[in-house]
Amino acid sequence: MKRSILFLFILFHFQLELSLGQEALPYTIFKSNGKSISYEKMLKSLEDADIVFFGELHNNTINHWLELQVFKSLYQKHHSNLALGLEMLESDNQLIVDEYLDGTIQERHFLKEAKLWNNYKTDYHPIVVFAFRNQLKVIATNIPQRYANLVYREGLSALDSISDIGKSYIAPLPIEVDLTLPGYSAMMQSIGGHGIAQKGSEAHLAHAQAVKDATMAHFILRSSNHKVFHINGAYHTQAKEGIVWYINRMDSSKKIMTIHIVEQSQTDKLEAENKEKADFVIVVPNDMTKSY
Repeated sequence: MKRSILFLFILFHFQLELSLGQEALPYTIFKSNGKSISYEKMLKSLEDADIVFFGELHNNTINHWLELQVFKSLYQKHHSNLALGLEMLESDNQLIVDEYLDGTIQERHFLKEAKLWNNYKTDYHPIVVFAFRNQLKVIATNIPQRYANLVYREGLSALDSISDIGKSYIAPLPIEVDLTLPGYSAMMQSIGGHGIAQKGSEAHLAHAQAVKDATMAHFILRSSNHKVFHINGAYHTQAKEGIVWYINRMDSSKKIMTIHIVEQSQTDKLEAENKEKADFVIVVPNDMTKSY
């Protein structure tokens, strides 16, 4: 009798802890239509994709942890056939990245010489170290910022004037841009800028965004012998525009899956405005701790 009571107490306590843990989970995963889904089922859908995009909020701590968990999970499936692509690394730093990953240079040289974002150590260091320890390829996909700024100041035609070496760090010219795509159209209307300091015309702003998207697509596809997990700002892959649009133009055979992070005051339901932004939309609390 005492054993039965003890067993029931332990079982109740375990269920209570489990219930509390679920309620306190700092994120909820939804399919594009707003139906919730488990992490395990989401992962199952991602496993066969050629490219998985994780559209992040750059300063949100939980989404950086989630990126690492998804990357680790995909590694269990693909092992050395998995590569990590990062918007946060510019293409002209690929040599430095490779030398760090193959042990030619020490990490301190990588940290000093690569053009790393200010939040690298807090937000991206763990996933790069995981790739380093498991000898996985890391792709520096983004256009050098100086060329994005050049486009913003002078327009797309300014890229024609850069050297052949410079052109090797961007998508092949000419770069097609469809300014009617909702993302670029909204950007022109907002004139918010995206990591570009100087002011320019509305079209130049969208063109600067587009050359980033096209360049990231280009360098992802150059590693097409690997499954690629790519991290980028959510806007670059929202509604499967941006990078995804360019990949589909360059190679429509690739199976692409997208993840998109949003912040909401309540995480138990996907708000209407956040539906259809990706194959999977992960909602995190809007009071989540920020890394900067």
